[in-house]
Amino acid sequence: MKQLESTIKSLEQQVNNLTEMILLLRKEKFGSSSEKTPKPVLSGQICLFNEAEVEADPNAPEPVVKDVHGYKRHNPKSRREERLKDLPVKEILCEIHEDDQNCLRCNTLLRPIGRETVREELEYIPAKLQIIRYVRMAYECPQCKHTDTPYIEKALTPSPLMAHSLASPSTVAHVMYQKYVNAMPLYRQEKDWEQLGFALSRATMANWIIRCSQDYLNPIIAHLREKLRQREILHCDETPVQVLKEEGKKPQSKSTMWLYRTGNDGKAPIILYDYQKSKSGENALNYLKGFIGFLHSDGYAGYNRLKDVTRCGCWAHLRRKFVEAAPTDKRSENGPPTPAEVGRDYCNRLFKIEETLSALSPDERYLKRLELEKPVLEAFWCWIDSLNVLQGSALGKAVVYARNQKRYMENYLLDGRCSLSNNLAENSIRPFTVGRKNWLFSDTPKGASASAAIYSLVETAKANGLNVYAYLNHLLLYMPDADYLNDPDELDDLLPWSERVQTECKL
Repeated sequence: MKQLESTIKSLEQQVNNLTEMILLLRKEKFGSSSEKTPKPVLSGQICLFNEAEVEADPNAPEPVVKDVHGYKRHNPKSRREERLKDLPVKEILCEIHEDDQNCLRCNTLLRPIGRETVREELEYIPAKLQIIRYVRMAYECPQCKHTDTPYIEKALTPSPLMAHSLASPSTVAHVMYQKYVNAMPLYRQEKDWEQLGFALSRATMANWIIRCSQDYLNPIIAHLREKLRQREILHCDETPVQVLKEEGKKPQSKSTMWLYRTGNDGKAPIILYDYQKSKSGENALNYLKGFIGFLHSDGYAGYNRLKDVTRCGCWAHLRRKFVEAAPTDKRSENGPPTPAEVGRDYCNRLFKIEETLSALSPDERYLKRLELEKPVLEAFWCWIDSLNVLQGSALGKAVVYARNQKRYMENYLLDGRCSLSNNLAENSIRPFTVGRKNWLFSDTPKGASASAAIYSLVETAKANGLNVYAYLNHLLLYMPDADYLNDPDELDDLLPWSERVQTECKL
């Protein structure tokens, strides 16, 4: 009898897990991909927190239905003028033909009395190609000309980007910009070059990208990496990438693109990609060798290999587990919240408090977190310990994840510069994942490493407010003649936050 009851219980558990799996698959296929909590839920979270006592503010102003005199409306024309202020202007003057400039009444010649701007249009000027030919002048000394040692001197010329190639800084920067910012594969760019009247093959463009990244961009990346490891707050993430011609691996196998970036420490942001053939934590250990500080990441156990770091867990990942365990997108108006919704609401509460602390200094944020968020965390862990969940269910996985990551989830309280989530890294790695949907895979490890270098400079330039194309062109223009091996300070002048780069490439 007991064996029969155990069998029935096991089958019921299996049915519940399969039913939950079907609901989750239907939700992923037909439901909204947004993880935002429905507004009715946010306004009715009285089951968890004393909202009235906590949120009450006697000084808060009452909502105004309509106040015409006190309402400041922005003139849409002024916003348009602000957007157009830096663009050159070409005026088209519309005049009456000279044969018709006579008065229809007395036939007297008309004279102009004013001008009126009728409208403005934004004109697109397509790109065009031209050949830049460097011609070097040679000079001789007329006195030494008739001696046994005539003196001849030739003018200096800038070093070529690539020897015996038509590649210029502007063309290579354009190819990189199209592929790594606009996610346009090389075979599509090939068609664009045909429209411009020049046959440029994808193989040639790939060679340009790899050669220039190896010769000119990798030294900048190495310098940025040293700057990165000197910081105290870092975020990291990883995502799979397929490389077809990886030695010792099948074309169908997955390699890994790692991302490391600085946190909200008040300094210039650095975002770096690193291609590796595996997802081993040894890769992060080698890349961040010498780093001491706080490391934000997801729950991947490979980061445990890093020593002298304090791992900070991601509450956005934990919240996502509870969102996936919620049976539907909307809660019943009358019924009590499900355990998954309760867990999600705890996370919502923490993020809501964080929003109110965003303008504070790190020291002030540190104290406020202990005051406002510490009680919520204690209540959350007590609630987690009280749960008896179905093993293997979505809720069970969320609870197990929370219990396993507990020792990392509160470490953000140790420093006001730390973040509640790892969203900085997730947002930084998203451009790579978007591009991957277009070009699908890399052909060789050299191509994947070149992609990592260019994505690093592209995303770091964006984070520092630079025009990405202008910055890539700037690097390719100056790096061929930079003597950075003997004078490393030259690389400092090419970093995204340097005064010269900010002046020439500011967005």
